[in-house]
Amino acid sequence: MTRIIGRLVVPALLVLGLAACGDDPGTRAVTGGLIGAGGGAAIGAATGGNAGTGALIGGGVGAVGGALTAPR
Repeated sequence: MTRIIGRLVVPALLVLGLAACGDDPGTRAVTGGLIGAGGGAAIGAATGGNAGTGALIGGGVGAVGGALTAPR
């Protein structure tokens, strides 16, 4: 069951990550953080872990990733 969830969630997060594009690093950091938090919470809940911890980790990774990426 976990492998099926992983095969569905990871590609969905990658697609949502592409939707987090903005013109400046601040915008990308905020949108990436929000998308990452939602994805992390979903993964945490789906795998039987803590959704709050997943949201914190996903939000941090998404914010850093959004801030460091180029706008295109």
